[in-house]
Amino acid sequence: MINEIGIDLGTANTIIYLKGKGIVVNEPTVVAVSKATGKIHSIGAAAGEMLGRTPVDIRALTPIKEGVIANFDITVAMLKHFIKKAVNSSFMKPRAVVCIPSHITDVEKRAVRDAVLSAGVKEVYLIEKCMAAAIGAGIEVNRPIGSMVVDIGAGTTEIAVVSLGGGIYDILA
Repeated sequence: MINEIGIDLGTANTIIYLKGKGIVVNEPTVVAVSKATGKIHSIGAAAGEMLGRTPVDIRALTPIKEGVIANFDITVAMLKHFIKKAVNSSFMKPRAVVCIPSHITDVEKRAVRDAVLSAGVKEVYLIEKCMAAAIGAGIEVNRPIGSMVVDIGAGTTEIAVVSLGGGIYDILA
């Protein structure tokens, strides 16, 4: 059996949904790193508690800025930690659907895909955040009826009208 996960790689929090179990990870998108060695000290909730209170030799990083990857290596390490926590198996590689902002470039999309694959996922599918929000809200996105969706995040807010399986009009705020 292949595990299937959904990842919302947010600026403030990373959420991982495991098919059949629901949300299994909901932690701050923060990694604490030793300034001297570059080794990771803590990830997620433990690192989030250090924001603004780190010792002199530790730096708390937020590897996602405005919805895109700002630090690739730290993002990969964080995703490995979260995926291992979600899947509870070191040998079974899950398939993942990952939410992305609608405004990111092809290079930024490739960075997201590469980071998730490097973190131990077998296959990666990207979906725009507003489309994922519409599906999650139970909107029938394939019908020829326009539905407005607003995705309010810490780094970006997106507004879209979705219809016939795609976004008709996107606004980034």
